[in-house]
Amino acid sequence: MAKAFSKTQIDKLGERLKQDQIEEADLRMLAEYRNSFTQAFETVVSLIRERLALEPTGRPVKSTASITDKLRRESIRLSQIQDIAGCRIIVPDVVTQNEIVERITGLFEKVSVVDRRVQPSHGYRAVHVIVGVENKLVEVQVRTRLQHLWAELSERFSDFDSTIKYGGGSPSDQKILLTLSGTIRDFDYVEEQMPMLIQKVSSSSEQLHEQLQDDVEKLQERHITSTKKLFTDLLLELIESVKTREEK
Repeated sequence: MAKAFSKTQIDKLGERLKQDQIEEADLRMLAEYRNSFTQAFETVVSLIRERLALEPTGRPVKSTASITDKLRRESIRLSQIQDIAGCRIIVPDVVTQNEIVERITGLFEKVSVVDRRVQPSHGYRAVHVIVGVENKLVEVQVRTRLQHLWAELSERFSDFDSTIKYGGGSPSDQKILLTLSGTIRDFDYVEEQMPMLIQKVSSSSEQLHEQLQDDVEKLQERHITSTKKLFTDLLLELIESVKTREEK
């Protein structure tokens, strides 16, 4: 059984990590603290598998390096980090994403939702469901396929400069990621609106049908236009980015 630490002990450990003043005993303490999340992680994953027939992926505990980086990057205490343990679920579209988030929140008594679609983090879009179980927090990331591909691309960029995920990196790379993120936002909007529009059309009177059909056409036009602009801007930025890196 993992040793229990007080909140004060954990936060003092976090300060030592942040200031790079750690000793071998601190590393052992951090390892024990990280491992204390394993059971909660397994409980969350098991319930999602059994009740929702989904297969989450992810790591039982965050790495020491990732924890240290987060402490140094954000104004946060070690005991406040919500993703020491976490898993991920990839779904095909935003409609399914909304359904899965609702079903996950219904599985647990203590949950909070962080919607990174409403407030993206430097272009990152997803929904994070923070589950409280066995006095531990476990983060469940729910991403659409497009949101996940964007995150994977961001990770590839971060191989050159890890700050790009947090607003750093080259302006051209940032613009590429933000442009792609904006287009994914448009995909999400279209996917969310289309079922409602179809329902309205099917239940409308003949007088309303023409206006509703016009709404659908405008929505599709907006979507096509934004996608075309995405690829135009993306190609231009990629050309400049590759040219710059070759010159270096």
